[in-house]
Order: sequence, then structure tokens, then C-alpha cells
Amino acid sequence: MPSNITEKIFNTLRTNKFSQNYFLHLALFIVTFITTLIAGLEWTTGKIGPFEFSDLYAGLPYTISILFILSMHEFGHFFAAKFHKVKATLPYFIPFPPIAGFFNFGTMGAVIKTKTPIPNNKAMFDIGAAGPISGFIACLIVLIYGFTHLPSVDYILKIHPDYFSPEYGKDAIGLEFGGTLLFELLKYIFTSSKEFVPPMSEIYHYPFLCVGWFGLFVTAMNLIPVGQLDGGHIIFSMYGEKKHEAVASISMIVLVALGVIGVVNGILNLDFRIGWSGWLIWAFILYFFIKVKHPPVYHFEELSKGRMILGYITFIIFLLSFSPTPFIISF
Repeated sequence: MPSNITEKIFNTLRTNKFSQNYFLHLALFIVTFITTLIAGLEWTTGKIGPFEFSDLYAGLPYTISILFILSMHEFGHFFAAKFHKVKATLPYFIPFPPIAGFFNFGTMGAVIKTKTPIPNNKAMFDIGAAGPISGFIACLIVLIYGFTHLPSVDYILKIHPDYFSPEYGKDAIGLEFGGTLLFELLKYIFTSSKEFVPPMSEIYHYPFLCVGWFGLFVTAMNLIPVGQLDGGHIIFSMYGEKKHEAVASISMIVLVALGVIGVVNGILNLDFRIGWSGWLIWAFILYFFIKVKHPPVYHFEELSKGRMILGYITFIIFLLSFSPTPFIISF
């Protein structure tokens, strides 16, 4: 197809009008607010509903924090798309209903959808990087606030009166969040030995620490350099198709390996502190639905030094946020 005809088709698609479905966006936000409020109450209080109306206030710190992080991430994408004149929807917040006996965070995240083609790899890079960088900054704010405003030890004792008893936790299923480099670094900087700092097996009772950790988890998942994940957009925009394909393939192998280790550990109860069966499920989703390869863009050119530096920063964010074993369940 002649290039001038291709360009005309491309420009026509870009200028095609579309309308935002404000009612749907608002409805999903409200439902997600409710599901995260309930999830926040369950995580922080350790209780399973039904809850009274007076209880709802206790879930607000969790809800506001998680919606703040998700909004920062998605509006980072949205405004980068607007800057490059790429039409995009407002964020679709994805609620997840609380299910008894199944731990969840009240949401499966949020997404925006581009409605016109992305013109070049510069725009692709900016749109891909703006989300995780914005979300990461939001995580930093929430975590720093959480570590600098830790409640006294009485807080955990109200939830678990027998917390310091030798019998605490025996014959019960234990859940521990896996550490990340950033989480441990912030803990070291902003806490002291004079105060009670909850272990990773209890941070889900602390809304800001729980949400900040979850935000890092989501950020890391999005920065895996595969297909059309944010990390995939960034690697493709920086290095092109061949290098992206190589990096994506290696990433998939690592994910599958971590997932298999998690499955084997769960079956044989080997007590490995690495691997998680969920990575195997995520690898399956990436391979069959999101795809490993990245589709081409209309125009590709070398990125500026500034964008390359930002790309390296996203690599650092990924390393600081990633946990090879995000969830450790003990019986």
C-alpha cells in the first residue's frame, strides 16, 4: 500500500470522533469503591462481614489509598495519550467482589483503552512509561505515610489479643506477603527499633502498608517486559522488535520457572522462599491472551537520551517493586 494512502488512513482513524461513556466509568468506580471498602475492612480488621454501617469508616484509608494508586497509574497513561493526540477512554476500574475464604484486594485494577492508533514509538514509550512511573510515585507516598504513621502495638492487640502468646498462629493457615527491595528500604529508613513494626505476615492489617505493597505488586506485574504490558511497550520502544522478542522470551521462561517452583513447593511442602504458583497462571494469560510479541508501530525512530534515561528508571522501578514470592501461604 503506498505510504501516502497509509498515512491518510492513519490520520482519518486518529481524527475519528468517539464519546466517553461517563455513566459506565462512574458506575464501575462506585462499585469498585464499595468492593475495596469491604476488602479493606476484611484485611484490616480480620473480620468477615456482615458489617454495620458504623464499621465502614475503618475501611476508608484502604479504599482511598488503593483508588489513589490505581488512578495515578491510569491517568498517567491517559494524559500521556492526550499529549500525543491519541484518543483514549477514561479509566475503567475493575471491581472484584469479596468471596469468603478467598483473599482479594477488592479490585483487579483499572485499565484505559486507546481508540486511535499510536503514531510512533516515542508516543508508545511515553504512554507506556507514564502509568507505572505515576503509580510508583503514588506507592511511595502511601508507603512513606504508612511507615511514618504506624499505630502503637495496641492496634494489633485489638485484632489479635493473643499476638504475643507462644500459641499464636499454631494450627492456622498463615499468609505472608513477600518482601521487595523498596518495601524493605523504606522500612529501614522510616522506622526505628523503638516502635512496633509489623512483620510481613501482619502488614495486611495496616491499610497504608497493605495498599502500598499491593501497588508495588501491580506495578511490577505491569512492568514485566512482555507483549503489550507497560514493560513490553517500553522495551519495544527503546530497542525495537528483535530485542523486545528476546527479552520477552527470557522473561516468560523466568516466570514459568518461578511458577513451577511454586507449584512443586506447594505439593511437596519444601518450604522454599522463592517461587509462586500464580506466576504460572500469569504466564499462561500473557502467552494466550496478551501475547509475547509486540505489534509494530506506524513509525519507529531512535529515542532521545532523556527518554532512554526514563526507560532505565522504569527498569529500576521494576527491580525495586518485584517480589519472586509475593504470597507465602503456610499450613
